[in-house]
Amino acid sequence: MLRLRVKEVAESKGFTMSGLSRASDVSFRTVKRLFRNPYADANASTLEKLALALGVEVGDLVERVPDDEH
Repeated sequence: MLRLRVKEVAESKGFTMSGLSRASDVSFRTVKRLFRNPYADANASTLEKLALALGVEVGDLVERVPDDEH
């Protein structure tokens, strides 16, 4: 299972939800959903936009966790 690290990475880079939304051109609603639910579905283009805005690789925004940790 994949767990999104959008919130952790964004906060470590000093981004708020609204700041990340503006910088990445991803809707605030989507950013809010990804901050609040690390197991939410996110498409590749959204992750690419977020990674570009954050100055990281897409792989830095996801981590694999065992299914029993969810």
